[in-house]
Amino acid sequence: MKNIILVLAFLIGAVSFGQEKRELKLNKETNLIDVTFYHDNGVVSQTGAYTLDGKLQGEWLSYNAEGKKLVSANYNNGVKSGKWFYWNDKLLTEVDYSNNGIAEVKKWESKDALVSRDK
Repeated sequence: MKNIILVLAFLIGAVSFGQEKRELKLNKETNLIDVTFYHDNGVVSQTGAYTLDGKLQGEWLSYNAEGKKLVSANYNNGVKSGKWFYWNDKLLTEVDYSNNGIAEVKKWESKDALVSRDK
């Protein structure tokens, strides 16, 4: 029974993700595939780039359906790296990654946050 539930959950997730609108474009300068995903309302949900072999590369940004930035992330050849920032209405969380693992976590109240969530 557990296996059936897991398979159904995977299929539902794959189908819903597969229907999300996206744009792909080869960036000849960086030799990366730039991608933009959109929410159902047409607002950008995520931007970033893939290597030609499908690994996440560089800065990835995620936005809510109103266009407010939620996450700023960094990848180096598919590996989480550098500083990641997570915003919500009350808190900014900074996560530092090293060797694909969490090295440090810092949290600030929104009034103290120094990193802007503006585009």
